[in-house]
Amino acid sequence: MIGLKTGTVKLSHYTTLWRNRYRAEERRLRLYTEGSVYLLEHIGSTAIQGLDAKPIIDIAMMIPTLRRQALWIKRLEAAGYTYKGEYGLPGRHFFTRGNPVTHHLHLVAKGCDHWTRWLLFRDYLRAHPEEAQNYNKAKKNLARKYSQNRVAYTQAKTPIINAILEKAKKDKKTIKFVDGIVSSD
Repeated sequence: MIGLKTGTVKLSHYTTLWRNRYRAEERRLRLYTEGSVYLLEHIGSTAIQGLDAKPIIDIAMMIPTLRRQALWIKRLEAAGYTYKGEYGLPGRHFFTRGNPVTHHLHLVAKGCDHWTRWLLFRDYLRAHPEEAQNYNKAKKNLARKYSQNRVAYTQAKTPIINAILEKAKKDKKTIKFVDGIVSSD
């Protein structure tokens, strides 16, 4: 099962279907963007093996510059995405796909700090399964508490995510920074 009604929170157990859905969508996006995408990455909890997650595939898309923003919006809308603006995160352009929503797409320009945070968080949890499981427990508790209020759920997760990011920034063994892009060793 993939997709979730807007505004609700329901976590599903990890499945390799999420990785497969990301890969299929990555291929599809490259067709609609005529190969001009700089980088695409699977982010969020569906990108971390073993984590429960909202069954929505999060995709980060980096492009060289946002100078031709209107063209990017047009291309992504042609691919079936609905543009939502920055949606509370300055510097990011947010899109959804599906009804119920099956995909979130986060469009940023090269050098954007959001990109680094997303990949740092993902790669750190991939490299530290015990941290991932602690995060998973916290998410389950919050999902029960805020099952009908995704905004409150997201706000309650923010301090937990920030604490994980602080640990990740100090972890030199598993994370390296290359030109503002994070990748795991």
